Amino acid sequence: MIILGVDPGTATTGFGVIESQINKLKVLDFGCIETDKNLDMPERLNLIAKELQQVIKKHKPQVMAVEELFFFKNNKTIITVGQARGVILFIGKNQGLEICEYTPLQVKQAVVGYGRAEKKQVQQMVKSILGLKEIPKPDDAADALAVAVCCESSIKFAKAVQGGAK
Repeated sequence: MIILGVDPGTATTGFGVIESQINKLKVLDFGCIETDKNLDMPERLNLIAKELQQVIKKHKPQVMAVEELFFFKNNKTIITVGQARGVILFIGKNQGLEICEYTPLQVKQAVVGYGRAEKKQVQQMVKSILGLKEIPKPDDAADALAVAVCCESSIKFAKAVQGGAK
């Protein structure tokens, strides 16, 4: 199964693509979609949509895992990130992907085992879990990979529970 993890943003949207193999996760791709702050919002959202569609076309994931909005001190930021998140969810659904959403707390719990883990701890565990030589850069890409790992863990757990219920 191929999972696309997304860390939404208007300036930078992180993405990470992993493949779940038997007892192993393989990184297929990761990076960021960046938009120029001088562009108007519709153009920035269009750019995010187009580039995300290219990632989907290239890797053909079955699942898209998207981080939910948590808490922002700046109301303007939460609105613009919410707009980007809406476009991301629309593109995923429009491409026929199963959509999974996770809070930052759920991602940290799944990756580190502690919901209040620091960003560096999450990044270090992403590196370790995925067998990477270095922590993925930039941070938004590492966060997107963490969301994908969380999703894979959640799906695996759900299958184990269903298997035990039979």
